[in-house]
Amino acid sequence: MSSKEKPTLGGTRIKTRKRNIAAPLDPAAFADAVVQIYLDNAGDLELIAKSLESSDLNFSRYGDTFFEVAFAGGRTQPGTIKPDEGERHPYSVIECEAKRDAILPSVIYIQKILRRRPFLIKNLENVMQKLLQSLELFEENERKKLAIFTALAFSQKLSGLPPETVFQPLLKDNLVAKGIVLSFITDFFKEYLVDNSLEDLISLLKRGKIEDDLLQFFPSTKRSAEGFSEHFTKAGLVPLVEYNEKKIFEVKLKEMKSALTTQIVEESDVSEVIETVKQRVKDAKLPDIEVIRILWDVIMDAVQWSGKNQQQNANSALRQVKTWSKLLNSFCTSGNIELELIYKVQMQCYEDAKLMKLFPEIVRSLYDQDVLAEDTILHWFRRGTNPKGRQTFVKALEPFVNWLEEAEEEE
Repeated sequence: MSSKEKPTLGGTRIKTRKRNIAAPLDPAAFADAVVQIYLDNAGDLELIAKSLESSDLNFSRYGDTFFEVAFAGGRTQPGTIKPDEGERHPYSVIECEAKRDAILPSVIYIQKILRRRPFLIKNLENVMQKLLQSLELFEENERKKLAIFTALAFSQKLSGLPPETVFQPLLKDNLVAKGIVLSFITDFFKEYLVDNSLEDLISLLKRGKIEDDLLQFFPSTKRSAEGFSEHFTKAGLVPLVEYNEKKIFEVKLKEMKSALTTQIVEESDVSEVIETVKQRVKDAKLPDIEVIRILWDVIMDAVQWSGKNQQQNANSALRQVKTWSKLLNSFCTSGNIELELIYKVQMQCYEDAKLMKLFPEIVRSLYDQDVLAEDTILHWFRRGTNPKGRQTFVKALEPFVNWLEEAEEEE
């Protein structure tokens, strides 16, 4: 044997590795088999679930097809919801009545299927996305059925169904523009709130990453705060309207605080800050009491505190009050607003240890700068209703009140 020749094993059979030969996909046969189970059990979902459990159908390969049969009664053509060739049954979600009592059994049935075969959740996502992206191909009544099913699915906490699977496909421009999405989401909200609180709905919307801008569901011609309120009030969803108005209000408050903070930190001219406040108040329709609360917060947040040096802190706070007293005075236009300002000072001094002893000095400074009237101070002293630190502050303010009363008697 040549040194270059490779040795061989005489009479030994060399085994070659077998390749995995995939069986051809046959979703049509799978769909026909599932449809036949529906027909054999006359639409009884309990019996259908048992028959499916005992069958040897390949759900791992044909999961999408199974949910097409459950929702539409048979296979649908690729990329559409149009019926494909093959057997069909009349017990699908689309064929139910557009009522929760008629659709809830289908939700419970699918929940059972998912508990036995949790891997099918991804297939449910796929089919629901396809259905929701094709809403315009359904009749209005069929869209309502899908909305009710979707709401009940989340209400029943259908195993692992992520909210973004439902909400994100709805944001297709053509569906939104035609008002189809708004109609669908309205039916969804109404059905979901039958069994759940508004807080539950908001939590669901947050997980779906759309809670911050529900106006995305509105056609551009109706996409406004007024349009939102009008539509959902008419739909009987007043709590949702109130929530949205509160959220808009909070956003405007935050924007106003941000703008004022910048001006005060930069020590802008007081007249400019006053104009900014007036414009923001007009745009946001903020109540006067809310405005004075914001102004006090912004003014005191801009104070440069100096650690534990109480005297320096006192001087800084009183200097800030004096500097921006004209701003406060411009919006303290009634006794009630002045009283609210005292309550605001009271709460901050109560909650902030470094300001605890400054309450009488701040009130005195606001009086000296004509922000607070004598009558308002006396009213707070005699009949104030906020209990936080009141006993301490009343005692601290007593010398100043005595001085006011003596001056009043002399006059």
